[in-house]
Amino acid sequence: MLRISKQICIPANEIELSAVTAQGAGGQNVNKVASAIHLRFDIRASSLPESVKEGLLALKDQRITQDGVIVIKAQQHRTQERNRAEALNRLRALITGTLIVARKRKPTKPSKASQEKRLQGKARRSQVKSLRGKVSD
Repeated sequence: MLRISKQICIPANEIELSAVTAQGAGGQNVNKVASAIHLRFDIRASSLPESVKEGLLALKDQRITQDGVIVIKAQQHRTQERNRAEALNRLRALITGTLIVARKRKPTKPSKASQEKRLQGKARRSQVKSLRGKVSD
């Protein structure tokens, strides 16, 4: 059971975890031990609320396939347990990111005083530049 928030939990049977050999440089043990974790989570077949599913499917994330499956590979740590925890944390972070709803922006206007101050500054700058011209007798 992966707890996302107070209301949202993902049952363990919806998350597919498989151990694979890690890529990259390693020691003598690297080809024998499957310490990296591949996590697969099907968004459409999950028990998540519809609003969360829509938010996840709308994301432009390279970890989400065209079929709506999240694929996360964790291989940063040396042990399978830590990589499993890392993959689950990344999935949790991805889902909680869609739960945050951005507030609607209220357009504002500059105040009368700030507009006046801006115009006075422009007039002052214009006066300085006009004094740089040719001097006529």
